[in-house]
Amino acid sequence: MKSLSDEELLTLLVEDEQLARTLLSACGGSPARLAGEPETRLRMIGGLGLRRARQLLAAAEWGRRVASEGVESEFVTTSDDVVHLFRPQLEALSHEECWAVYLTSSNRIVERQRVSQGGVTSTVVDHRLIVKRALELLSTRLILIHNHPSGSPEASPQDKALTEKVVRAAALFDIRLLDHIIIAREGDFSFRAAGLLE
Repeated sequence: MKSLSDEELLTLLVEDEQLARTLLSACGGSPARLAGEPETRLRMIGGLGLRRARQLLAAAEWGRRVASEGVESEFVTTSDDVVHLFRPQLEALSHEECWAVYLTSSNRIVERQRVSQGGVTSTVVDHRLIVKRALELLSTRLILIHNHPSGSPEASPQDKALTEKVVRAAALFDIRLLDHIIIAREGDFSFRAAGLLE
């Protein structure tokens, strides 16, 4: 299966070569964008229909789950590890989500938790709840991750303000925010790599 092109693999899923070509074309050739389309829009593309649209979305969700299986026992050593972990589930979303990864002092993942889900351009995140969960887990380190559906990974003033609030609140309990990572179709942004976190 690894040797198949995107179009060939999609043809196996929808059982129609022309339809597979039409679907990929409608999403700019991006399997991730195709998998992120809502069911209502997807079933209208090229006459895919409800049954095959659901089958395609189920296959995409299955792939995301397989990609993230077992990560709770893994260690995080770089920002790239976090991007690799979250890109499959966040890149194609049409709304913003913010996640927190709670870590031990040796950077072993204790828990991954979605802390907020919002609209197309923003989401409201309560920094107090993030720190509260870290205390409950006895976590000494954490990483924030969120997506930008617009495609641009650049940090907004709101992103910077949230980061500062979490840094200050976590520091009161000797918890360290290691990084805040933004994932988008055009790339990713690390607050630590950009020198915005000490």
